[in-house]
Amino acid sequence: MIQEILPDIYKIEVPLPGSPLKATNSYLIKGRERNLLIDTGWNREESREALFAGLAALDAVLEKTDILLTHVHADHSGLSAAVATEKSTLYCGEIDSELVNATGTPAYWSNISAMFGVYGFPLEEITSAMRAHPGRRYNPGVKQDFTILRGNDVIQVGDYCFTCIETPGHTPGHICLYEPKSKILVSGDHVLDDITPNITFEKRIEDSLGHYLHSLDIIDGLDIGIVLTGHRRLIDNIHKRIGELKQHHQNRINEVLDILGAGLRDAYRIAGQMTWDISAKSWELFPPAQKVFAVGEAVTHLEYLQHIGKVRKNENNGKVSFELIY
Repeated sequence: MIQEILPDIYKIEVPLPGSPLKATNSYLIKGRERNLLIDTGWNREESREALFAGLAALDAVLEKTDILLTHVHADHSGLSAAVATEKSTLYCGEIDSELVNATGTPAYWSNISAMFGVYGFPLEEITSAMRAHPGRRYNPGVKQDFTILRGNDVIQVGDYCFTCIETPGHTPGHICLYEPKSKILVSGDHVLDDITPNITFEKRIEDSLGHYLHSLDIIDGLDIGIVLTGHRRLIDNIHKRIGELKQHHQNRINEVLDILGAGLRDAYRIAGQMTWDISAKSWELFPPAQKVFAVGEAVTHLEYLQHIGKVRKNENNGKVSFELIY
């Protein structure tokens, strides 16, 4: 489905079959000389057909279209290589550009498996989860050359002048775009309306949750009239939504502290006792890929509590666990 959001700004819904996210919002901004496509959807046939049909319907010539990825995740980056031509510029944040290329290598997924194993994830389960992970199955599949965007870098497309804002947290190198004249924020997955963005556990960044909360504060200080989100509904009151997201993470923090009150635990067991909005009736019945997101979320909240001095991290025989500091 194609929707004109603002003059020369169009949303193309790119389906994500089997995903609870349902679709990725890809945005085409048409300019006089060059177009800009923001995010792409999975590298799979259903997503490819929808994206290319949308671009064709909007008369977007690929040789005159540049691509910007808000972050590494395959539902945003998967089709970047398919869309890009030799004349296209491919933009991304520095860390996430490296990760996009890394996701196409077996070594990356082996390292992820080992990392989660340290935090208590059973070997059989993590192996199954990595095999089914959409980031492994639907990434671009080839190494790409990126033009790196950093904070305050500017991209001009037609009448719009976007400023890059670095917003780490959901991923280490996540970026947003802000157009002050039209009060537009392209948020990627930094802020979503009816979904709470997952905070990614990644070795490339310490205290992901702390960075995410700080990034929310930066966005909260901007004059924003409309938010072009990475999934589902657009947002017209971002300040209200930011308050809700902050409260969500405070509730998560309190929940983790309560669970830790029962004694020393690893992140896998802590995640199994946390509250999740998923239809599985028990932790044992969680789909393996969802367990990865849950354990990663647990780790990011535990590391945040470690950074503010409420939790101690213990390492013993290659395993990590956490305990309260009284």
